[in-house]
Amino acid sequence: MRYLTAGESHGPQLTAIIEGLPAGMELLAEDVNTDLLRRQKGHGRGRRMQIEKDLVAIKSGVRHGHTLGSPVTLVVENDDWKHWTKIMGIEQLDSEEAAEEIKRKITRPRPGHADLNGGIKYGHRDMRNVLERSSARETTVRVAAGAAAKKLLKLLGVEIGSHVIEIGGIRAENLQFETIKELQERSEASSVRCLDEEAGAKMIEAIDQAKKNGDSIGGVVEVIAEGMPIGIGSYVHYDRKLDAKVAAAIVSINAFKGVEIGIGFEAARKFGSEVHDEIAWNEEKGFYRKTNRLGGFEGGMTNGMPVVVRGVMKPIPTLYKPLESVDIDTKETFSASIERSDACAVPAAAVVAEAAVAWELANAILEQFNGDRMDHLIRQVEEHKSYAKEF
Repeated sequence: MRYLTAGESHGPQLTAIIEGLPAGMELLAEDVNTDLLRRQKGHGRGRRMQIEKDLVAIKSGVRHGHTLGSPVTLVVENDDWKHWTKIMGIEQLDSEEAAEEIKRKITRPRPGHADLNGGIKYGHRDMRNVLERSSARETTVRVAAGAAAKKLLKLLGVEIGSHVIEIGGIRAENLQFETIKELQERSEASSVRCLDEEAGAKMIEAIDQAKKNGDSIGGVVEVIAEGMPIGIGSYVHYDRKLDAKVAAAIVSINAFKGVEIGIGFEAARKFGSEVHDEIAWNEEKGFYRKTNRLGGFEGGMTNGMPVVVRGVMKPIPTLYKPLESVDIDTKETFSASIERSDACAVPAAAVVAEAAVAWELANAILEQFNGDRMDHLIRQVEEHKSYAKEF
C-alpha cells in the first residue's frame, strides 16, 4: 500500500491518491472528516484554521460506500484559495500582473524552515515556491490517508489513539487510562489533548504567553495502538523492520525532530534487567509480556503488546517576532519574512502522528498477508492470531 499527496498550502486543493486498499472495505467521507476536524482543533492554532472547513471528497476507488481495490482519490479543497487565485494561479501572468508579483516576492528565508535550502535545491528566487509545498498544510491529506488506514486497522481489531504529554517544558504526569476509547475521549475533551488536567491548564498558559511574546513552543506527543498481531514486520533486513518504518514516519512529519519507542532514551540510563520485558503465557492470552518498556516491538517486529511511540515537535519556525536572516537578492541582514502561523500546533500534530503510525501498521499487515479482499484479510489475520496463541 502506498500513497502520494499533491497540492500547495494556498492552492485550490490538496489531494491524496491511495493504492493498495483491499476491495470491500467500508470507507465513508465521515470516517475521514472526523479526523480532519480533530486536526484543526487545539489551543494555539492560527487564523487559517478559522478560514478552512476541511471536508474530504472521495473521487475514485469507492462505490456505494465500499472500496473497489482500485486507487482511492481523496480531495480536500482550500477555502482560502479564493484570496490567492492570482498569487498562486496556474496560468502565466501578463506584464502588469508580473510587475505586481515581483513586489510580493519573498526573498528573506525563515530560520528553521525549508525556505533557503529548498530555494537553493530547486533554483527558486521566490521563497513562496518552497514554502507553499513545505507547509504543514500538506498534513491535511496525510491525516485523510491515515484515516483510511485506521479504518482498515479497526476492522482487524486494532485500535489507535494519541495524546500530548509535553508542551513548552510542561510535562503531564497523570497519564493512566484503561482503554484506547478512554484515551481518545479524555484527550478530545482537552483543548491541548492532554490527559492531565492540571498540566493541561499550565500548557494553555504557556501557549498564550508564547503568542503574546510573538514566539512559538513545541512539545511531545504519544501514539498508542492496541491489538497488533505478533510478528508483523521482520528481523531479516534493516528496511523491513517495522519499528524503523514507524520511526521514519514520525520524523517525516513537519517540525518533528525526534522519536522514541517504549521507554526510549530512558533505556540508556537503566540496566538490562530493568529494560527488557519478561515473557509470560496463559491459556487466555497465549504469549504476552509482563511489562511493555520496549513499546510493543522486539527485533523489528510487533510482540503483541501495545505499540507505544512518542515524537518530539520543535517550535514552529514562523515567528511574529522574526529571527535574523539574510535577503537572498541583496545579501543584507533583515528580519525573516512573516507568514500566518500558529503559536503551537502540538495538539494537532498528535493527530498527524496518529495517522502516520496507523499508515505504517496497516501497510505492514498488508505486506504480510494477501490484501486483495477485506474479508480474506480479516480471516487471515484471525488465523494468524490463533496460530500465535497456540504456538
